[in-house]
Amino acid sequence: MKAEEFDKQFDDDIDISHALNLSQVQRVMQTQKRVNVDFSAWMIESLDREAKRLGVTRQSIIKMWLAERLETSSLSARVRNAYPTPNLI
Repeated sequence: MKAEEFDKQFDDDIDISHALNLSQVQRVMQTQKRVNVDFSAWMIESLDREAKRLGVTRQSIIKMWLAERLETSSLSARVRNAYPTPNLI
């Protein structure tokens, strides 16, 4: 398939997945690494309640909350770096 045809199908919301070789696709910075974390019993109970309320697993809720926190921290750091506080000393 030529690039022009590919672009047109994509722009027209036509499924172009048949034209892609997905056999070696990798998500950047998405490799998995196992870690062990100890939580207090009350934290596990709270995590389980929230996970049940959302219809996800405990592991999923932990990953979602950590990702949200890391994204917020990263954004805050970018803002701080973009607008540094002047040194008044």
